[in-house]
Amino acid sequence: MNLFILGVLSGAHVVLIIAALLLLFGGQKIPELMGGLGKGMKEFKKAMKEDEPVTPPPAAPTEEKKNEPLKQ
Repeated sequence: MNLFILGVLSGAHVVLIIAALLLLFGGQKIPELMGGLGKGMKEFKKAMKEDEPVTPPPAAPTEEKKNEPLKQ
């Protein structure tokens, strides 16, 4: 079985897909669908950036720790 089916699309296939989308959704609905898709992708990327773990900077030594002798 060929797993690279999407890589074999020719120009005729793309035209056929676009024509089918126009018949299914109409010319006015497609820009709305693409706008919604773009907004969804933008929100997804924003959420992915917010979920990245942020490591806090190392804490500076306090006065108490500076005056303590080193333990050996």
